Amino acid sequence: MGSAGRLFCFGFGFSAEALARRLKKDGWTVAGTCREDGRRAAMAKLGVKAYPFDSAHPLDDAANVLSSFSHILVSIPPEAAGDAGHDPVLRHHRDHLLAATPSLKWIGYLSSTGVYGDAQGRPVDEAWPCRPTSTRSQRRLEAENAWHALARRPSLLPVHIFRLAGIYGPGRSALDSVRAGTAKRIDRPRQRFARIHVDDIAGVLAASIARPHPGAIYNVSDDEPAPPAAVTEEACRLLGVPPPPMLSFAEVSKAMSPMARGFWRDDRFMLNYRIKTELGVKLLYPDYRAGLKAILDAGG
Repeated sequence: MGSAGRLFCFGFGFSAEALARRLKKDGWTVAGTCREDGRRAAMAKLGVKAYPFDSAHPLDDAANVLSSFSHILVSIPPEAAGDAGHDPVLRHHRDHLLAATPSLKWIGYLSSTGVYGDAQGRPVDEAWPCRPTSTRSQRRLEAENAWHALARRPSLLPVHIFRLAGIYGPGRSALDSVRAGTAKRIDRPRQRFARIHVDDIAGVLAASIARPHPGAIYNVSDDEPAPPAAVTEEACRLLGVPPPPMLSFAEVSKAMSPMARGFWRDDRFMLNYRIKTELGVKLLYPDYRAGLKAILDAGG
């Protein structure tokens, strides 16, 4: 990836940590925000400096902090209320980011494929119109738009939008739900969901950092959207246990939270051509079978 840079992460969660681990191998300096003492200790073990930040507490000395980094990753979700597209980073630090423009080479905003809404099973690429069906996804789209606007004149911040499919990885996969006895098989085979291994998210972000294209939007998903029941069955096969009974969606949906019902309401077949053609990405785990096997082989 060339000379080492300096990455600041607003929100140091699952995806940000995967990217940090990758970049630090190449000599990058990485820092990020967190809200919990336990998370701060985990960051320290990785050699990642932690800064306190949340919607009520902006960064201290933000102008100097942000101007000292070359790359910014934003993985904090939008809030239920507030201006700047409900985004706490923009609400507190939009002007600081604009002032830091000369030193910034790349900004990545982690969004969700939920912004597309319901495509009734049709293939969805980045040109598909966004018609979110939930308030949560609508807020996400508003935050996206607020960030994307900064990539246009007069701001010209190097903003890139990444619409992530369902994230899984070590400690967060169907293997864990099967072991915990919480896995379910729901009978809705025609509805397929996209997913992406966290290490492939890191790979896409690293590829974008190496080939920046301000204003770009990327779908980040694997090659094989699949029914959740199929993923559960594969996890059971790998673990050598019988799959849980198949449940009727009509019955299960009665006990679902509004968020879960919204998840099942939207049906789209995600396409990921752009990360391959523009960024040259070759996925480590092109489908859930490869991803689950790798997690299990690594002891996860």
